[in-house]
Amino acid sequence: MVRVHSTTPSRRPTNVTLPAQLLEEAKSLDLNISQACEQGLKSAIASVRAQQWLAENRSSLEASRQYVEKNGLPLADYRNF
Repeated sequence: MVRVHSTTPSRRPTNVTLPAQLLEEAKSLDLNISQACEQGLKSAIASVRAQQWLAENRSSLEASRQYVEKNGLPLADYRNF
């Protein structure tokens, strides 16, 4: 027996509660609700991760900004623009 390995990530069913009017409008536009929810969730995750990264790296970013204010851009003498 040959096993076929799927290259698609595993998927799990879940229940999502949505406002009735929003669901009706999505259905009337023939939107794929699962795909729309997945895209929205990916976007929300990316946004939260970006906020977390900024919070975690705030001190380093501030130190870099202060360095540039005090000393100018590194290698600025070599810039052609």
